[in-house]
Amino acid sequence: MYRYNPTDQQLVDDRVAQFRDQMNRFLGGRLSEDEFRPLRLQNGLYVQRHAPMLRVAIPYGTLASAQLRKLADIARRYDRGYGHFTTRCNIQFNWVRLEEVPDILAELATVQMHAIQTSGNCIRNITTDPFAGVAADELFDPRPYCEIVRQWSTLAPEFLFLPRKFKIAISGGAEDRAAVRFHDIGARARMAADGRLGFEIHVGGGLGRTPMVGRLLKDFLPREELLNYFEAILRVYNRHGRRDNKYKARIKILVKDLTLEGFAREVEDEWAWSRGGPATLGDETFRSMEAFFARHDTAPAPADGTYDPAQDPAFSRWVARNVSPHRAAGQAIVTLSLKKTGVPPGDATAEQMDGIAALAERYSAGEIRVSHEQNLVLPHVARGDLPALWQGARALGLATPNIGLLTDLVCCPGGDFCSLANARSIPVADAIQQRFDDLDYLFDLGPLELNLSGCVNACGHHHIGHIGILGVDKNNEEWYQVTVGGREGERGALGRVIGPAFAAEQIPDVIQRLLEAYLAARHEGEPFIDAVERIGLEPFKARVYGGVA
Repeated sequence: MYRYNPTDQQLVDDRVAQFRDQMNRFLGGRLSEDEFRPLRLQNGLYVQRHAPMLRVAIPYGTLASAQLRKLADIARRYDRGYGHFTTRCNIQFNWVRLEEVPDILAELATVQMHAIQTSGNCIRNITTDPFAGVAADELFDPRPYCEIVRQWSTLAPEFLFLPRKFKIAISGGAEDRAAVRFHDIGARARMAADGRLGFEIHVGGGLGRTPMVGRLLKDFLPREELLNYFEAILRVYNRHGRRDNKYKARIKILVKDLTLEGFAREVEDEWAWSRGGPATLGDETFRSMEAFFARHDTAPAPADGTYDPAQDPAFSRWVARNVSPHRAAGQAIVTLSLKKTGVPPGDATAEQMDGIAALAERYSAGEIRVSHEQNLVLPHVARGDLPALWQGARALGLATPNIGLLTDLVCCPGGDFCSLANARSIPVADAIQQRFDDLDYLFDLGPLELNLSGCVNACGHHHIGHIGILGVDKNNEEWYQVTVGGREGERGALGRVIGPAFAAEQIPDVIQRLLEAYLAARHEGEPFIDAVERIGLEPFKARVYGGVA
């Protein structure tokens, strides 16, 4: 992991002191609500439906065990004993007290954490593949580049007041596990024919009110030009992006208005001024940053034959769903499920966070990752340690073998917490999990991604779920619109609405009928999303609306 130098620490400490003064002035009546709003948002502090909410940054989703323990401590002392991991790989505390937020930020600073740029019209948390650095299909580790971009973008004056929020994802694997085509800028690792390392750049992706799949802007960008080229894109956006209408202010709208070709010309003209300039990255920069992310040296792993998954069906299921290939022989990547039935997706208690930190120290070189599917990942596990790790995860309620299955659903906090939401998300997610809490059935269905959002802001990424659910307001009542056919990755696509919306209590039946249509039509071994692409939406519509009034 990256470790702060004295300058990094001073910046974060100064930011805490600055915000403490701002908070004191607000509480003392010397700052109005309108004056205080942008200041609190720049420090990740929202005012939600019931209480203030603090969003804490987890850069590219990477945590040390000491940091996770601090998050547990904050949950216990300043909140209601839990935190919510988000689709942006951050953590939210939903019940903080306004006057205590500067104290929380000071606590975070002691473990090199902060809440800077987790809100506002700025460059938000840089995200990447949760398997970065250990994935078997990786061309190169994207995390050093994420850190370079994080340092470049943090409190950069030119990019603190963009037309709207701005999201960047960087992926290093052959398989895109970072959803790069659904970000304002998405970068995918590439190698030129002559061996040079670089990136394929996509632009103008995003979800929300106007969902769009990102467009290929440059098929190969040399890695040394990463900051110069990103700066060119952002300057074009800053200059031409809409500021008169927040619903048309994202870069995806600008790309659409200028056309991809017109936008590309603007970027190339801007890049011509900075190419090869002071922000050009040299080999020494890469070497020094890569040193922070050097592969962990772990104790020799027992041979794969030292355990037999078939001896315990429950363990075998967990290995099948929650354990992924590692680039190193004898090691594995383990995903801890935050989707146990009856628990809001993405939530972890203080006790669970402390327990995960202990598991990470014992089995994963003290490192944890947060995935945009709202689960936690231990990336450095010896295969011989899997049985013991499974037992530890099961004791914490984190060993549900449902990764990538229907009940591993992605869900925003919705109307139970968020003041922007049109409808509640968590009760609907719970009803779906309760209805389909049958592992035999889930394993028979196979891979199926369900995403749920409480409003058009799409924090639950419903557009890219194989099945998506969107909460909508109809005459001051909560209804739910269903989409089918979304997917992320190389063949990224947006789901399509299947018809009129449904009441909350109908949703489990709707899901059941969608699954019945799939089971009736699928070829042997064919995943749900592939069947949708093969047969289209009509069989699903017919099954759903033929059985729902």
